Amino acid sequence: MVRQEVAGGVAVLTLANPPVNALGAALRAALDGALAQAIADASVRAIVLAADGKVFVGGADITEFGKPQQPPSLPDVLDRLDASPKPVVAAIGGAALGGGLELAMACHGRVAAPSAKLGLPEIKLGIIPGAGGTQRLPRLIGPDAAFAMMLTGEPVSAERAAALGIVDAVVLGDLVAAARTRALELADSGALPRVRDRSDALTPEARETFEAGAAEAVKRDPDATNVHALIRAVRAGLEQDFDAAVATERAEFRTLVEDPRSKALRHAFFAEREAARVPGLPKDTPRRPIQAAAVIGAGTMGGGIAMCFANAGIPVTVIETEEGALTRGLDRVKGLYAGSAKRGSITEAERDARIGRITGAIGLENASHFEIVIEAAFEDMGVKRAIFSKLDTIAKPGAILATNTSYLDVNAIAAVTSRPQDVLGLHFFSPANVMRLVEVVRADKTAPDVLATAVDLGKRLNKLPVTVGVCFGFVGNRMLERRSRAGERLLLEGALPHAVDAAVTGFGFRMGPFAMSDLAGLDIGWRSRKDFGGRAPVADSLAEQGRFGQKTGRGFYLYPDGARTGTRDPEVDALITRVADEHGIARRSFTPDEIVARLMYPMVNEGARILEEGIAARPGDIDTIWINGYNWPAWRGGPMHWADTVGLRTVAEALSRFAVETGDDSQEPAPLLKRLAAEGGRFVDWKAPA
Repeated sequence: MVRQEVAGGVAVLTLANPPVNALGAALRAALDGALAQAIADASVRAIVLAADGKVFVGGADITEFGKPQQPPSLPDVLDRLDASPKPVVAAIGGAALGGGLELAMACHGRVAAPSAKLGLPEIKLGIIPGAGGTQRLPRLIGPDAAFAMMLTGEPVSAERAAALGIVDAVVLGDLVAAARTRALELADSGALPRVRDRSDALTPEARETFEAGAAEAVKRDPDATNVHALIRAVRAGLEQDFDAAVATERAEFRTLVEDPRSKALRHAFFAEREAARVPGLPKDTPRRPIQAAAVIGAGTMGGGIAMCFANAGIPVTVIETEEGALTRGLDRVKGLYAGSAKRGSITEAERDARIGRITGAIGLENASHFEIVIEAAFEDMGVKRAIFSKLDTIAKPGAILATNTSYLDVNAIAAVTSRPQDVLGLHFFSPANVMRLVEVVRADKTAPDVLATAVDLGKRLNKLPVTVGVCFGFVGNRMLERRSRAGERLLLEGALPHAVDAAVTGFGFRMGPFAMSDLAGLDIGWRSRKDFGGRAPVADSLAEQGRFGQKTGRGFYLYPDGARTGTRDPEVDALITRVADEHGIARRSFTPDEIVARLMYPMVNEGARILEEGIAARPGDIDTIWINGYNWPAWRGGPMHWADTVGLRTVAEALSRFAVETGDDSQEPAPLLKRLAAEGGRFVDWKAPA
């Protein structure tokens, strides 16, 4: 795991623990032993730490969290570095993240390749750095800059790291050779510059800026236990000596590891990583080349999808049926890019380059030479089948034909072509140029290489692709429909829109379901129910009155003078009472916990059915979809993980009670949920039958 080479008085210790050199127990022990040997070797004057592969160290092995610590711990290894009488220089050839950056900061010098990324992303896992990161980084770059960097968890480039002072130099040539030179320079000078001994960056001005940033972070997310812990750890470094502050950090870290929020975030991390693996699709499945793409439709979704390709450096042609629609769509895209450049999120040169990758055309015949064609037309089966029937005669052989549908049967769309093996769904989420999630819908006849290409393409587009099967609404919208139905029932039984929304935002969502309906437009759901059947008495009554939400100034709430936040409307309260009376439904009050259960348990139940039917491969895939596509609070781990924390027996018993209370047999527990509840099982342990 650690190769040792001694030449010219320098011991080069190379970490070799693919794929990301995670600092698990075995690698820590090997590194600690190699350091001890190099320090004891009289022929060694200096030491270089390097790593195989594209990653220096990707962090700790988080599968060890919550388990008995196997010695040596990472802090033990860093203590050996701190005590080394010989200079140690880190040669950072790739990403140094989490424990990897903590390891590098404990060295006496650091040089990096231009491609290196450096960061402390622990906040995203509900924890904080636990091996001195909250102490060494402020001593390098100041508590204000260090806190800001740890608060986002986002890595910085090698160039930025050098400007901040995290690394000593960015090396264009032989990185290890440069590290050897730097190590010998330190040995010749007799200097052992330890980060722990520095205080020059801990200025009163930096401390004041840190405290202001800390106050803002708490105000923004007052319930984030890891943010509070991060603040306390950084502050300890300003008030205590290094060893005492590290002890404070370690205590905060250990507490967070057992925190339910942290466990949920770690589940989400692993679930997202696992979602990239498609069961039954071998890694060596061939991929079809994608050099350029066509998008059918210049509306909001079509334009957003085109931007995804342009952002990834892939030329894309947007195809419309008439010039006006195309011009409006392309102008909208240009406006979005102009806004990004004005905000500084992209440069003006990058704005122009991205716009330059998008061209427009009139007529489907222009889709003839692309490797992939994505249809983003109106959500109407007749329209989509007509487009695919024409594409079948136009697109070149081997072209992938994808539909961006939210609900419709991809098998029925594929059936109008002579090449159903080339057809699949790519359900982008709105706004497509912002949202990470893409549901990759595998139809019955989708070829393995088409699926593999689509999943890889999703990654090229900087998206999170999750493979799902064909059913109405796939995974996310199918479960959302259950929540919507339950929300309507809650209104009729006594809850009011503001109370439901307050319970949902209290649960952790950024917006409640009725405020979200007003934002999206009540006419959308109304039209969908007309097309596909079903009735939502309250929402439909509002839509029939022309109350479509924010765009009309009235929906579930009032939006006077173009307000973005709604206010209660007594007319809506009266309408709900009237509709309930018409349906003979007795009304009562609901607590926030009851509202959450009535909304979320049916979603979990539908998730269980989705698993049984093979629409989703894993409970974690469902969680990944809901966290990334529907803003489920990540610190609750997704609906299936959350149900495990509630207890599946509790969920199943409540659903049976809801079925009796509402007369809705569909609320009865799904067979999988019922079985797991009876066995005391959990979704996290469930595996699809082979």
